[in-house]
Amino acid sequence: MTPADLAELLRGTAASVLADRGLDVSVLPETLTVERPRNPEHGDYATNIAMQVAKKVGTNPRELAGWIAEALTAADGIESAEIAGPGFLNIRLDKDAQGAIVVSVLEAGASYGSGDSLAGKKINLEFVSANPTGPIHLGGTRWAAVGDALGRILSAQGGLVTREYYFNDHGAQIDRFSRSLIAAAKGEPAPEDGYAGAYIADIAASVLKQRPDVMELPADEQQETFRAIGVELMFTHIKQTLHDFGVDFDVYFHENSLFESGAVEKAVESLKGSGNLFHEDGAWWLKSTDYGDDKDRVVIKSDGNAAYIAGDIAYFQNKRARGFDLCIYMLGADHHGYIGRLKAAAAAFGDDPDTVEVLIGQMVNLVKDGTAVKMSKRAGTVITLDDLVEAIGVDASRYVMIRSSVDSSIDIDLDLWTKTSSENPVYYVQYAHARLAAIARNAADLGLSADASNLALLTVEQEGDLIRTIGEYPRVVSSAANLREPHRIARYLEELAGAYHRFYGACRILPQGDEDATDVHRARLALCAATRQVLANGLELLGVTAPEQM
Repeated sequence: MTPADLAELLRGTAASVLADRGLDVSVLPETLTVERPRNPEHGDYATNIAMQVAKKVGTNPRELAGWIAEALTAADGIESAEIAGPGFLNIRLDKDAQGAIVVSVLEAGASYGSGDSLAGKKINLEFVSANPTGPIHLGGTRWAAVGDALGRILSAQGGLVTREYYFNDHGAQIDRFSRSLIAAAKGEPAPEDGYAGAYIADIAASVLKQRPDVMELPADEQQETFRAIGVELMFTHIKQTLHDFGVDFDVYFHENSLFESGAVEKAVESLKGSGNLFHEDGAWWLKSTDYGDDKDRVVIKSDGNAAYIAGDIAYFQNKRARGFDLCIYMLGADHHGYIGRLKAAAAAFGDDPDTVEVLIGQMVNLVKDGTAVKMSKRAGTVITLDDLVEAIGVDASRYVMIRSSVDSSIDIDLDLWTKTSSENPVYYVQYAHARLAAIARNAADLGLSADASNLALLTVEQEGDLIRTIGEYPRVVSSAANLREPHRIARYLEELAGAYHRFYGACRILPQGDEDATDVHRARLALCAATRQVLANGLELLGVTAPEQM
């Protein structure tokens, strides 16, 4: 019996109890919450359902809890149900019901933890979208890891996910990039508002190699040549870096195409026609405050040029026209204002603002020997994805970026994340998987196989804790998807690894010396196989490897 099975049983039991007494069944929540108590002496699971609904049906919480407990103990798989405090219910499963969790994992294999809460929902997940003016920095690295993990998690819940990179190849930043390349080609310092770093000199040299005549061209042609070739070279590097990081995209969408196709102009005219744009001080403004934004936004500036939001508006329309039910934008800490403006733009088009979700990621810093690492030699001003991977590897880089909520900033201690000890969270989790793989190999050498038919023999406290921890996994994945919080998977894996290491320390899994193998050994091997499967499933959702040996 998994926690989800127990929650379903509990709801059915509570509904019957209320109905038998002529009380209102509709007050029950659709899904009941069952949790593992911090103190295992209080039972395997606990629920506060009686406290939630007693007042609504005009009864005392402890009295209602008593009725539910009496009915629950008659159900298959329940060993006991006891009232605690003001109306909590502490529940113990019988050993066969608890062992069924292990069986369900072994039967489901790689699909254990998957669900259908997002079945058929078309989701556009836009992340990274770094300007093609330099290497991926740490902020972009965070979104690469988190975005890719979120895509995997949403897919595991049945979502039809399209990973999309918004290629910013239009606007002033590209002009500054081009001028920086030209300056480097001439051996001059970068413009005051330009880009510096060894990579600029490298790209400029590559442009000169491809077009030896470029410096002889008229100024406008020279600018365009450096722009076209330079952006292509930079973006090729970005895509390769992301691929090496385990991140690939289904769509690379070019911002410039929105202007060249007339989509921006069409979107602006549509808003003018609906009365959602107004003209003031020579500019056209979106009435975004009418739809909950904190201020109205300039769409067409007084000089006639489109403001950045004009492209955003057309881009949103394009996504919806492609049939996406949900558009998730993953943006940096300096983009907080985009939440209101994008939702307002959706509403101004008569669309549902909830089709827009904006996730904001906070800053990332590197620390070594207790001191902040300031800059990259290659990029000149920032630490890059390549720098981080070189320092701690792909797995640790992905894991450290994912394991904290995006709402919080991260200080990455390079000394910690290169350690091969339990202090290093990713090593701690991966080592648990590697140890389990070693046990499976050793069991095979002994001719000993797992047997899930006698799981009721697993009565040691650490065995029960490990089984119940395994049972939590589907709910963790569902929560991570619904809340868009991949860090929940990482934290769960650390909890699971801890439960496994405690089990390993308390229970002999394989027979020693001349000792004969018993049904307990075989049952523990089944528990080990299930634990290994869940660790592998969770690491796969994070895009982190599950090593067979370390």
